[in-house]
Amino acid sequence: MNYKYKLVAAAIAVVTLAGCSDGADRRRQANQDFNYLETAPLGTWTQPAGAIPAQVSDYNIPARSFQGGLGPSVDIRPPQQVLALIPGARAVKGEDGVSLLLAKEEELNKVWALTQKLIVERNITLRSNTANAMETDWVTWNNDDEDRQIGSRYRIERSAELGRYTYQISLIDWREDGVEMPVSVDNKERYSTIMTNVVTARYDQLERDKARERAQQLVKQIPISMGQDRSGLPVIIARAPYNVFWERLPLVLNEIGFTVESRNRSQGLVEVKYRSPDDEFWTELGTKPIMLDSRSYNVQLGDLGNRTSINITNDKGKPVNEEALNSLAPVLAAAIERAQ
Repeated sequence: MNYKYKLVAAAIAVVTLAGCSDGADRRRQANQDFNYLETAPLGTWTQPAGAIPAQVSDYNIPARSFQGGLGPSVDIRPPQQVLALIPGARAVKGEDGVSLLLAKEEELNKVWALTQKLIVERNITLRSNTANAMETDWVTWNNDDEDRQIGSRYRIERSAELGRYTYQISLIDWREDGVEMPVSVDNKERYSTIMTNVVTARYDQLERDKARERAQQLVKQIPISMGQDRSGLPVIIARAPYNVFWERLPLVLNEIGFTVESRNRSQGLVEVKYRSPDDEFWTELGTKPIMLDSRSYNVQLGDLGNRTSINITNDKGKPVNEEALNSLAPVLAAAIERAQ
């Protein structure tokens, strides 16, 4: 039985971005005419009478046959790129497909085990399966930039020879709307890359999930206190590394009246809206209410090595006063302690 493998919203990142158009063919074809196909063939140059010939080779057209599409068959979509989501891995594209060169054998085994897990989860059947190679049955893709249903089969291999740890995915068979066709160079590269990105994206998701779980465990022991930044201005100090506190902060904020609107990890910025809970909440938490109005704020985190600074600005970028920060610090500490 052949199983359909349809990407959902979570896998959009590994599929070609679709441009604005009326159909899939418009996303693949140039938005111009193809009159150049009607160009008359080149003729033989006739030397004018009395002219002195000069030999210049700068503009000679090589006498060879070039393979590739013409007119509407030329695919203008940008080439797929392998998502760099596995630390230390290097992607290499070749005639056989896409290879990931991994730094350690344990990473290779980890990616291999993940591939086996994905195959089970996606109900992909295997035609062959050995310790270091597997060959899939038909995998079905329904992508917005294709005007037909695509089917592809893959050979997935791993190798650990001479200190080189290689994971390779190769497209070996191709069909369109159920009709088998020869595998073109472009399709082999594009869909080998897409399949590789399905694996790397899942690897990244699992690593993020593990980091979040570690953060939830570590954050239970984080002391919160008031301090000063390099300019001497008051800030809240969380005695935990930035990456640990970043993962846990949204859940803590949600528990004390903040709604997270957006986050930018590289900038350490969390955009929030605040609405103070009722008196019963503060009595239960055992703290005084936060001295902030119900409005939008920006929570700014700073990386201080083994500590993280926390500051609050209003929607115009102006820092809140020290009194408001002083009221927030014990609330954060109580919320983290209650999470234990």
